[in-house]
Amino acid sequence: MNIALYISTVLIWGSTWLAIAWQVGEVAVPVSVFYRFAIAALVLMAALSLFRRRQSLQLTDHLYCLLQGICVFALNFYCFYVAAGYLPSGLIAILFSMSTLFNAVNGFLFFRTPVPRVFYLALALGLPGMALIFWQDLMAVEATWTLLGAVGLSLLGTYGFSLGNMVSVRHQRRGLHINTTNAFAMFYGAVFMGSIALIQGVSFSLPAEPRYLGALVYLGVVGSVGGFGLYFMLVGRIGAGKAAYATVLFPLVALALSTAFEGYRWHAHGLIGLAMIVSGNLLMFNAHRSVWRWLLARAGRAAPVRSET
Repeated sequence: MNIALYISTVLIWGSTWLAIAWQVGEVAVPVSVFYRFAIAALVLMAALSLFRRRQSLQLTDHLYCLLQGICVFALNFYCFYVAAGYLPSGLIAILFSMSTLFNAVNGFLFFRTPVPRVFYLALALGLPGMALIFWQDLMAVEATWTLLGAVGLSLLGTYGFSLGNMVSVRHQRRGLHINTTNAFAMFYGAVFMGSIALIQGVSFSLPAEPRYLGALVYLGVVGSVGGFGLYFMLVGRIGAGKAAYATVLFPLVALALSTAFEGYRWHAHGLIGLAMIVSGNLLMFNAHRSVWRWLLARAGRAAPVRSET
């Protein structure tokens, strides 16, 4: 059961980046983000009401849900959708995996959680790895500023996601149910993006294009409600540390889909950079200790037993 939950989480989150790319174009970005999380909030609210699982929140909690919605379900996805117009979806997923490092920094800033020593090694791997992934594009002078802007937006969106995680930590420390706070945060995020769309004066009409509408339903129901639901179910079964490995693996799924559907071409610099970023993220989850314990256990079982005579 745990393996099925884990694989499902990785596949869902890994595939959402391609669906985001399919929404870029005719519809204004705030409108696409608005509809995505409006659908997600309505579905999640309906499910909580049906099973009588919706928790009552105080006014202060609603204000924090508003902050979480703006960080996680509004502005950060605005950044990702804009960046998707210039970067392959798989590369945006790789940049998003850097949230592991942002979480370490924000955890110290907001909760004084000690920064692990491996953070600096992970950073030393992650930043050069990112440069290697975009090395060929950075060498093209005519595309440099557009590329840097898209990369910057992706990192800004990732940092917003990390800030939202800090709000989620606050919710959990107060004993609030994750599904309830997510439902309200998605609702507030949708309202915020809808307000931005109204201010901009853009149209809320949607194209009668099967790919766009299919991506919208997939992102709203499967990607947002299903993906977060499966992930937090996994957290409850195996713990947050092990479940968080999903954030390391789903960029691989996103890159595979980007290669198949967007024509992303691999190169040696990119492969080395990907390996460095993944290695840095694994260090943040202390994967090296797990591997070391496994090797020691294997060595212990393989050691011959000496007979005493």
